[in-house]
Amino acid sequence: MKTVNTPLLQKKSNEDDDQVSPNFKNGFLLKSKVKSFLENANAWGVFVMGSTFVLMLASIYVVYVLQTDYEQFNIERRSTTFGLIFMAIAGSLFVFKAGFFVYTLYRYFRYKPISSVSDDELPTCTVIVPAYNEGKQVWDTLMSLAESDFPKEKLQLLSIDDGSKDDTWYWMQEAKKKLGDRLAIYQQPENKGKRHALYRGFNEGTGEVFVTVDSDSIVKKDTLRNLVSPFVTNEKCGAVAGNIRVLNNKEALIPKMLDVSFVLSFEFVRSAESSLNSVLCTPGALAAYRRTAVFACLPEWINQKFMGQPSDIGEDRAMTNMILKQGYHVLFQRNAYAYTNVPEKYKGLYKMFIRWGRSNVRENIEMSKYVFKNFREGSKSGTRLLFFSQATKIVMSYPFLLFMMFFVLTHPLLFVSTTLLSILILSTFPVIFYAKRYNFMESFWAYSYSILYTFGLFWITPYAIATANRRGWLTRGLPEKK
Repeated sequence: MKTVNTPLLQKKSNEDDDQVSPNFKNGFLLKSKVKSFLENANAWGVFVMGSTFVLMLASIYVVYVLQTDYEQFNIERRSTTFGLIFMAIAGSLFVFKAGFFVYTLYRYFRYKPISSVSDDELPTCTVIVPAYNEGKQVWDTLMSLAESDFPKEKLQLLSIDDGSKDDTWYWMQEAKKKLGDRLAIYQQPENKGKRHALYRGFNEGTGEVFVTVDSDSIVKKDTLRNLVSPFVTNEKCGAVAGNIRVLNNKEALIPKMLDVSFVLSFEFVRSAESSLNSVLCTPGALAAYRRTAVFACLPEWINQKFMGQPSDIGEDRAMTNMILKQGYHVLFQRNAYAYTNVPEKYKGLYKMFIRWGRSNVRENIEMSKYVFKNFREGSKSGTRLLFFSQATKIVMSYPFLLFMMFFVLTHPLLFVSTTLLSILILSTFPVIFYAKRYNFMESFWAYSYSILYTFGLFWITPYAIATANRRGWLTRGLPEKK
């Protein structure tokens, strides 16, 4: 059974604090963090982290040495009509993105998570856990939910085996034996996809609020009550996104990098979106929906198609889109944590990103159909700005891919050095953000992740656009034997 690695602060007594100088304490704390980091990182991890810093420091030197070449490159671009057009577009996008970042930062500071309401105020809740080829992990998920600090008489646990080919059903039966009437389990006759498993759960559930949890996720004891409290305090709330962290971040380097990325994506970006009542995606790993909002769009959701083909991916983003379209608020609860497993190898990572990319393309098209209409009461400018920011990433992916390839072919050294320097500058914010929220040493994985994404995953969005009509989950086959 996997355990949740949540950060714990070990505090000394006030008496000890008074006897130790601040400088000594700070130095001791830093040494302890470095020691802990080295103990948790294997030789390969130390090598990757070291190489990251060597590359970025080298880029500073190379950019300094090649200043003349860089200036000449800019002169050449300004001397042609195409170059001037490109620089104007790139400059405009840079100004927009810089302004959007400042706006997001402002909205982040406006955000506050909603505290849990009392037991009496909590609504009845149905938790749905779809599972496919999950093995024993589904047991861990169900046990963590059963241990939640939520009134048992108000909590209904459902788990649906979506035609697994491994021992997932066995572990669901074992969980049923332990939890008894607190858990209901169902088995699909064949694998129909996560959307159909959730659909069955929605129809079987009786709660005023539906909570969906992935079968490879673990929740904290107070997660459920924190997640559903906004439905009590805000009658316009239609959905709530949970705060997702990485469960297997001690297993490999990619999960370590993704943990830093997730913290920025959820605790910074979704906090800002929540202050606008417009979180664009409630994650499948942990999300809550008002029952009436779900049933208002359930037929459309289960029968959704894209280019004539049934949609079997992006069910979370689709549900969020349809609830936003109804005029509901969609919020984020930073205090509702779920820890989920992520791919540990490059192949699994890019497949996951392709799935997300295709869903993003599809749902941005759907969002464009209503976001500029009067879809809800109150201000909608923030929601429209969020949509525009996402849309520009998609629209500009091919032009920038072509420019990047041209830059690589004509000035390879300039491209590599300036790109690495840009990573050093731009990734410093996620480093600071993660360090402030959680762990100083682990925050440096933001640099490594940015290098991996820039040089190893840059093709994802263009590929996702070109293959947006393709179906398939891509990452839910039988686990590899270890």
